Amino acid sequence: MTTGAPPPLAPKRSRARTFLPLAVAAWLVLEIWLLTVVADAAGVLTVLALLVGGAVLGATVVKRAGRRAFGNLTTTFQQAQAAAQTGEAPTAPERTGAEDRNGFLMLGGLLLMVPGFVSDAAGLLLLIPQVRSLLGRYAEKAVERRMAAAPPGSLQDAFQQARIHRPDGKVVQGEVVREDAHQGPRRSEEPRPPLTP
Repeated sequence: MTTGAPPPLAPKRSRARTFLPLAVAAWLVLEIWLLTVVADAAGVLTVLALLVGGAVLGATVVKRAGRRAFGNLTTTFQQAQAAAQTGEAPTAPERTGAEDRNGFLMLGGLLLMVPGFVSDAAGLLLLIPQVRSLLGRYAEKAVERRMAAAPPGSLQDAFQQARIHRPDGKVVQGEVVREDAHQGPRRSEEPRPPLTP
């Protein structure tokens, strides 16, 4: 039986989902080709030494960035505990550019640990503070654009509305209290007599 309604349309596939598998395949082919070219030109032991050196450098970078992130987390937790003990309202800690770009530093270390020369070059670029700063600003603008373009009622819209900004740009965590919310305890319903057959 047909209702005459058109069949539902399949959701449109995003460009990232379409081209990501092709980009990963091209990256793998390029990495293997570069490894063979360098091995032919400089020798297998040189390539092996470069790959091991990249892995060691990457592990060191990830360890250092992890320690820095854990130190920042510990400092923030201690400040919140001190504020709770004194009865003050907790304030957001001052954020520096180095703290904001810690994720890119970890990503650079992980790229250095991945075997291959293209990933090593990208990882070395992420070790440069100016590159991390530039990518951080670009990522923040991209997130803000995406949040602004979110349709009403979406999760992104709810997250955007939940944030409260102070004039100096700091984000203050808060709670929204509705004035029309019921004040006081709710009355329980009267028990109904059991039904008799």
